[in-house]
Amino acid sequence: AEGSRLRAEKGINFPETQFALSALTDKDIADLEAVVGFADIVALSFVRSAADVTCLEDHLHRLGAGQLGIVLKIENRQAFENLPGVLLAGLRSPPVGVMVARGDLAVELGFERLSEVQEEILWLCEAAHVPVIWATQMLEGLAKKGVPSRAEVTDAAASARAECAMLNKGPYIVETTRFLGDILGRMHSHQAKRRPTLRSLAVSQKV
Repeated sequence: AEGSRLRAEKGINFPETQFALSALTDKDIADLEAVVGFADIVALSFVRSAADVTCLEDHLHRLGAGQLGIVLKIENRQAFENLPGVLLAGLRSPPVGVMVARGDLAVELGFERLSEVQEEILWLCEAAHVPVIWATQMLEGLAKKGVPSRAEVTDAAASARAECAMLNKGPYIVETTRFLGDILGRMHSHQAKRRPTLRSLAVSQKV
C-alpha cells in the first residue's frame, strides 16, 4: 500500500480506542479567555462524557461566561454511548445544543450504522428538548461544483428533522443556501420534525 504525508493539524481517527485525555487543552483554555467576550456559542469538539461537559462549564463560569450557549459535537463512539449523561450535564447550564458530526461518526462507528445512530441521536435530543445541528457534507457537490447528487438532495430533505442544517464553504454557497431553503420549506409542510403532518398531497389535487 502506498502512504501519503499528513498535513499539519490533520485529524486522525482511532476507532475502538479510548484515550485518557483532558476535554480541554491548554490552547483551548487560552482561546476561551480570548473569545468569551465576543462569542454567543462555544462548541465542544470530541466530547466523550458528562465530565467533559462539566469541565467546559466550569471554565466558562470561572471566566464569568456561564450564560454562553454550548454546542456538544457528537463525533465518536464514547459520545454516542454516553449521550444521555452528556445531555443531562449540558442541561444543567442551558442553553445547549448538539451537533451530529456525521463524518467522524461514520468512521468511528461504521458507515453502515450511521443511519441508525443519527436516528437515535435525534430521538434522544427531541426527548430532552435539545436542538440538533445536522452537519457534515451537506449538499457539498452543489456548494463546490454547482450540481448536487440525488443522494445529497435526499440527505438535505432528511435534515428537516433537525432544528438546524449546516452548510460548508464553496463557490456556490449562495445558490446552495437558497436550494436548501427551498427543500426545507417543502419538507416542513409534510412533517413536523420527525412526525408526518398527514397533509393532503399536491398530486391528489391534480387528479
